[in-house]
Amino acid sequence: MSDAPPLKPLSGAPLVLLTIAVAFSTFMEILDMTIVNVAVPHIAGSLGVSSSEGTWAISSYALASAIMQPLTGWLAKRFGEVKTFCFSVALFVGFSMLCGLATSMPMLVIFRLLQGAGSGPMVALSLSLLLSSYPKTKQGIALAMWAMTVVVAPIFGPILGGWLTDNFSWPWIFYINVPVGAIAGVITWGILKNRETKIIRAPIDTVGLFLLIVGVGCLQFMLDNGNDHDWFSSPLILTLGLIALVALVFLVIWELTAKYPVVDLSLFSRRNFSIGVTALSLGMLAFFGINVVFPLWLQTTLGYTATWAGLATAPVGILAFVVSPFIGKNIQRLELRAVVTFAFIVFAFTSFWFASFNSQASFASLVLPRFIMGIAIACFFIPLNQIFLSGLQPNQIAGASGLANFCRTLASSISTALTVTLWQHRSEYHHAVLTEHVSPGSPAATQFIQQLQGMGIGGKPGLAVVDQLVTREAMTLAVNDVFWGCAILFLALIPILWFARPPFGNAGGAAGH
Repeated sequence: MSDAPPLKPLSGAPLVLLTIAVAFSTFMEILDMTIVNVAVPHIAGSLGVSSSEGTWAISSYALASAIMQPLTGWLAKRFGEVKTFCFSVALFVGFSMLCGLATSMPMLVIFRLLQGAGSGPMVALSLSLLLSSYPKTKQGIALAMWAMTVVVAPIFGPILGGWLTDNFSWPWIFYINVPVGAIAGVITWGILKNRETKIIRAPIDTVGLFLLIVGVGCLQFMLDNGNDHDWFSSPLILTLGLIALVALVFLVIWELTAKYPVVDLSLFSRRNFSIGVTALSLGMLAFFGINVVFPLWLQTTLGYTATWAGLATAPVGILAFVVSPFIGKNIQRLELRAVVTFAFIVFAFTSFWFASFNSQASFASLVLPRFIMGIAIACFFIPLNQIFLSGLQPNQIAGASGLANFCRTLASSISTALTVTLWQHRSEYHHAVLTEHVSPGSPAATQFIQQLQGMGIGGKPGLAVVDQLVTREAMTLAVNDVFWGCAILFLALIPILWFARPPFGNAGGAAGH
């Protein structure tokens, strides 16, 4: 394609339509990361496999998506951003349909892998397409609209998934993508087909591609299955870890010296990109950790149903939704490092608040800190995206966004593995400590056992009741430890932010105002 002059920004109805179409396609793609979580028991029962095998429906999607995200920049340059995005949406829609029609677990896993691979570039390209279609002066709004969908989608996932599974059947969590994705894809192509980006026909970096697939594939598989196999005491997990380490080290060396790298790692030489992506990834690690263990604790320890656990988790989206447009509109006027610092302080404050709850906590008391936490999401996500994209050329946005997205997804996977393992280990520790106090020398324990005997629950059944109580308290103390850890990480991230250097001007976008 020739070096055409910069495209004029869109305005009016086409811009509104494009924003809605791109936002919905991004929303569906991210929703699919979490919508399956609550349906795993139904899927496993329907396809005649165990629940642990049912989780393959989650991990196969995450695995393929993680491999494709860093390839976004290369694909966009090779085929054009508009074509790549629309083809991605088409693949996502097609394989969503096939996932719903799957009649066995291997079929579902294969279709989920292909669905994840198809949808991998969607999120990064949606941001790039929005920024290139908006006038420079309104790019903050584009960033806010995009961030809202990226943040709110994972929160709605479990609620929508639970509702569809309870009221219809599990295939509907996939069928729902078909009409929404198809309409979004058609609208996007209709508006943008004459606004294709410059295509660079570079040769394929096969070595880099191979190392990426092997390294990221082994790492993601290890993170998804490590907890079930007791981590590095398992030869399988140890082997996967070593292969991932070797492949990723060689990938970094190869990509930094390759003439046409499949992943543009030179972006990390830019100060703001490195600082922004580091803060985003580590912040995501702590935030996602809370989002994983909180509903798990509610369901396994406090006896909440999947729907009620979803409802207790969801209020975090309310203030995020309300505050995002304000941050987006004023992004040029704000000191972005101070805004993100405020976000980390709110995250830390609410995490410490969560760490104070006991197993008697009411629904209302649990919802309040989740609601307040929402204000931090908008102040964390939007400014950090602006920081790491600052100073980049329009043709670097897709690659930068894809790489940042990959780091964010990887941080989420590490977070899940880390927080669930930490929670289990701390539960065992607290259980052992609490059990020491259940002895004839403890007046409280003796009195409680006597009360149970008075109710006719003596001997082994009485001890079983005591053990149940000890386990519940141990799991609650352990979840408090995880919240403490996340709060400390949020506070530790604040100094890192201030190494970023203003101006955090507009990322490359459409010409004109």
